[in-house]
Amino acid sequence: MHFPLHPETPGEGQTLEELFAGRDYDIDAAYRRMKGLMDAEGLDYGKRTHTYNSRLAQELGKWAETQPGGEAVHMALFRAYFVDNRNIGDPEVLMEIAREAGLPEDGAREVIEERTFEAAIDVDWAKSRQYGVTGVPTYVAERQGVVGAQPYEALEQFMDGLGAQRKE
Repeated sequence: MHFPLHPETPGEGQTLEELFAGRDYDIDAAYRRMKGLMDAEGLDYGKRTHTYNSRLAQELGKWAETQPGGEAVHMALFRAYFVDNRNIGDPEVLMEIAREAGLPEDGAREVIEERTFEAAIDVDWAKSRQYGVTGVPTYVAERQGVVGAQPYEALEQFMDGLGAQRKE
């Protein structure tokens, strides 16, 4: 399910300073926290300077899920945004990402230019509002949820609290 995190972000993006202006938010401390969490999981994480509108990327991702091997686009989008600080709201950047992920170029262009998955993302956004999602990632089960990047132990505790059976 896709979520509208900062849908008001302009197409060209905006600096993190602009995004958090007037709020008591320490951008460097937040980066260090996330970098530590990502490092602990062996994941790359770059120092972003901007935030970008993810709407078109979500539409591309939703379509990609209908394509053989299309789930690869999610890691490619993650890398582009969180590691390489690329504008995932830019149609040409999205086309490059689609090509790198091995997706059919004609299909990706149709999704981006004709917005053929716009309605599907509208449904996801409505569902996220219905569930009360306020951030990403959010894990929802049994009408309960955990919001934000959490250590493994927090997710384990969440699942234990739901009575989930452990797999060996």
